[in-house]
Amino acid sequence: MNFWRKRREISLDTEDTLCEDIANTLFCPSQDAPDTVYLRRLVWHELDAALAELPPEQSEVFCMTVFDGMPVKDISKATGIPVATLLSRKHYAVKFLRKRFHELYDALISQN
Repeated sequence: MNFWRKRREISLDTEDTLCEDIANTLFCPSQDAPDTVYLRRLVWHELDAALAELPPEQSEVFCMTVFDGMPVKDISKATGIPVATLLSRKHYAVKFLRKRFHELYDALISQN
């Protein structure tokens, strides 16, 4: 029983690289290279599409914490939703987005 309770999600090195690559593409200062501009547009488009596929409550908490920089405690105070519920919603959103962007990343890598 303790084995299952202590079991944690193992992060892979490729996940860390993937997250860094996507963050660099999305948030780096504008570069004039056409391929960088195209890739940035593609990633933002895919992010918008992926967020639209999420249930609204997951998408909202993800956007508020990641893009607006709001602490979960502040969101909880404003909405009356428990912190644990908000963290759970964000977790499911992140899990979905990781899977979705792994698929995009794999598709881009296989084209090279």
